Amino acid sequence: MSAPALTATDARMGLPRLERALFVVRIALTLTIMTAGALLMLAVAIPTLFMARRLYAEGIGRWIGAASLRLWGVRYRLRECAPRPKGQLVYISNHTSTLDVFLLIALALPRTRFFLSGFLRKVVPIGIIGYLIRIFWTVPQEFPAERTRIFQRADRILRRSGDSVYLSPEGMRVTSGEIGHFNKGSFHLATSLGATIVPLYLAIPAESNPGRGYDAKPGVIDVWMLPPIDASEWRVEDVEHNRDRVHDYFVRVHDAVRAGVAPTAIAMSDAREEALRA
Repeated sequence: MSAPALTATDARMGLPRLERALFVVRIALTLTIMTAGALLMLAVAIPTLFMARRLYAEGIGRWIGAASLRLWGVRYRLRECAPRPKGQLVYISNHTSTLDVFLLIALALPRTRFFLSGFLRKVVPIGIIGYLIRIFWTVPQEFPAERTRIFQRADRILRRSGDSVYLSPEGMRVTSGEIGHFNKGSFHLATSLGATIVPLYLAIPAESNPGRGYDAKPGVIDVWMLPPIDASEWRVEDVEHNRDRVHDYFVRVHDAVRAGVAPTAIAMSDAREEALRA
């Protein structure tokens, strides 16, 4: 006897159930990948006395990020608009999605430490990975004194080690479809270190982006590594001005990418200089 035909009602009822089941399976497999990666990092870190951070941060970390993205059908393309400078770098980017964490570790930025919300330490594999790759754990904006201490400590460590660092000036996932407000911490740090800023623009298709959730859809992310910004001559008293310049730059890049235009020709502007020329 042949099976009864699937009605439209059955299809509508069954598809969400199937999608929910696939979502749960993918979440479980993502946690499995992260747990396996954390254990593998430990297996490398312990016999090397925790001195092989580049090996497990850039090698195993890259695998964790890339494997997790592939599991959700997400691919990425790195588009470098200019040669990456040498020396100590401060990477910054927009922050629109849960995918950003996996994407950034998949990029395996050389000798780079990360700022990440301390809340994520509650996820045990992330806590282990974060400890091993020496993440700077942050607190919410409503604790300014504690945030200042965290940034001051990071400044001392980075000055001593010469490591590069990544952090998002938006501070949290911005899901409005626009570039959010920029905090000053990234620019204080770059100014103090005299480091070069490397802006990353993460272009995640709206149909793939889970925002603050986890249900990512297949798609291709373009990672635009924009021309470097020399902060070696920046002064502390100009931090807010320089923050606003970089924010304006990100807005213009964001608008160009949304319009389907490659942002390679967009340059930083200086509102004060433009006002003097007007």
